[in-house]
Amino acid sequence: MVSEPNTHTVDTRADSWPDERTDDRTDGQSEGRSDGRSVARLVQDASEQVSRLVRDEMRLAAVELRQKGTRFGVGAGLMGAAGLLAFFGGGTLVACAVLALSLAVAPWLAALLVGVIVLLIAGVLALMGRKQVQAAVPPVPENAVRSVKKDVAAVKEGLHR
Repeated sequence: MVSEPNTHTVDTRADSWPDERTDDRTDGQSEGRSDGRSVARLVQDASEQVSRLVRDEMRLAAVELRQKGTRFGVGAGLMGAAGLLAFFGGGTLVACAVLALSLAVAPWLAALLVGVIVLLIAGVLALMGRKQVQAAVPPVPENAVRSVKKDVAAVKEGLHR
């Protein structure tokens, strides 16, 4: 801790805080500080606050990335399910073509209907998966970045006062 020239007298009242000081000067001014804290204490407080702010922003970024990763995983899983169902739908359509050639009427019509329904389900799942993946990209913690920019602007504004 930086020592300060002895320009203050220590307040010895029993109910005061150890770092509360009264000003010796007669003009009533306390070097621009209204709460009586020393410059060293103010610098220490600022350092602690900046450290806490950085830790909080890192936690926010981690939470946001975790959420985006989860969304990406769900979207990729839905797209995988859509691909699997499309594969089975294609297999069913192949079976349909085989049945259509081997028999004349009913079995291939049933296989065609099943194949079309499976492909429709695969299409819906693919669209849902695509929507989830788009919501997760880019994998940047946008809220945390926005918050850090606001914090930097507030600090710059405070320094220019």
